[in-house]
Amino acid sequence: MLTYIPATERRHASPAPWLNSYFLFSFADYYDPKNMHFGPLRVFNDDAVAANSGFPQHPHSEMEIVTLVLDGEIAHEDTMGNKTTIKAGEVQRMTAGTGLAHSEYNKTDKPLQLYQLWFLPNQRGLSPSYEQKDLDFLDSTNELVPLVSGQKVLEDVVYINSNSTIYWSNLRAGKEVQFKTFPIRLTFIYVREGTIFVNGTELGAGDQARLTDEHVVDIRADKDAQFILIDLPAAEANY
Repeated sequence: MLTYIPATERRHASPAPWLNSYFLFSFADYYDPKNMHFGPLRVFNDDAVAANSGFPQHPHSEMEIVTLVLDGEIAHEDTMGNKTTIKAGEVQRMTAGTGLAHSEYNKTDKPLQLYQLWFLPNQRGLSPSYEQKDLDFLDSTNELVPLVSGQKVLEDVVYINSNSTIYWSNLRAGKEVQFKTFPIRLTFIYVREGTIFVNGTELGAGDQARLTDEHVVDIRADKDAQFILIDLPAAEANY
């Protein structure tokens, strides 16, 4: 079954003059008991951060936090001692575990776009940890590129403490990709730009598809498209 969620149903938020966000799940002052998570995927925020601004230090715990930088770069500091810059095409993962705090700033004169995703971990009480890789995913073509995974059969990805995998695709008009899955798995798709058809359903920029009980996900681009696909367990913990 495919549930189509149009871009207009995202919650638009601008909690600060420098931040423009779209929340795909309940977050901050947006609360919808019917839209709390999809499997272990608890948060998906599509954020645009203005130049020379950002998030001051704030705490997290018991969450796997993944950041994909799409345009620009973000400066990161945390209480584990990490001081890094994450640039477009790079992926960051933080295991918040028993607790950490971090800050995120766009210290450049250009705008920043990123996706931040939070996953409920498959184990509580983990020690906080950090990983960052340049996967150059924005330059891939006509394939599903794995970026983040807790499935150890995949190599050269950022590891996550969840039986989930994040894929990215830049799919040219007229091209197709196929994702094979199982009825016991969930598939989440979010379109950054362009137009795709997912098992016959059209999705444009900002649209989502949430799929359950599927064996195969067929994706065809009608216009050059960029999208994220997330493979998730249907049942892993008490969500």
